[in-house]
Amino acid sequence: MLRDATHWDEVVGKLGYEHLRRHDLRHTGLTWKADASVPVHHLRKITGHGSLTTTQRYLHPDKQAVTDAGDLLTKHLRSPRRANLKAV
Repeated sequence: MLRDATHWDEVVGKLGYEHLRRHDLRHTGLTWKADASVPVHHLRKITGHGSLTTTQRYLHPDKQAVTDAGDLLTKHLRSPRRANLKAV
């Protein structure tokens, strides 16, 4: 019903995303919010998920975000303060 009322198939077809489902937009929206630094526990409340694990399954960081996180760790480990780092 909703699919027909919104002309979903027609819209995504014209955009070239025939396999896109409305639910995919939920994943995209949550990922964008996470990339904007919205805490995951807030995302859980927004989605109504019962657990953080479920919410985390919705998050799909891009390759650049993962690379950037690694670069931040490298920069931290190479900083002069590194001498004060202790393994726990």
